[in-house]
Amino acid sequence: MLLISNMRKNHGFTLIEVLIVMSIVGILAAIAVPSFKRHSIKARETVLLEDLYQMRSAIDAHFADNAKYPDSLEDLVDKHYIRSIPVDPFTKSKETWEEIPPEPTLDGELAEGGIFDVRSGSDLVGLNGIPYQDW
Repeated sequence: MLLISNMRKNHGFTLIEVLIVMSIVGILAAIAVPSFKRHSIKARETVLLEDLYQMRSAIDAHFADNAKYPDSLEDLVDKHYIRSIPVDPFTKSKETWEEIPPEPTLDGELAEGGIFDVRSGSDLVGLNGIPYQDW
């Protein structure tokens, strides 16, 4: 009987204990959220770089095979140079890619085709300070 009377009868937490735990969780969250946001942006930048690399490689392969640039990104899909047009990770759309036409050569002639290069349609600036449109 003596053992039972010595045991604590309430099994809850005090208000101070709960406040201490809540403040620790709040401090950890305040530290983690900015880091999470930065890593999320870095991940989307990595996806953008890879998408641009793959599309530019497909444009170059099309030029090497056909001696002309593709007329559109859809042309690359139709001829199986890429499986599909990727979604821009910052604009979240396939339609916002900026298609750059070929520049005139030294003798003033334009290369055949409509797309020489492709860029993101986003107006945001990367973590490196360079706008995504210039990547």
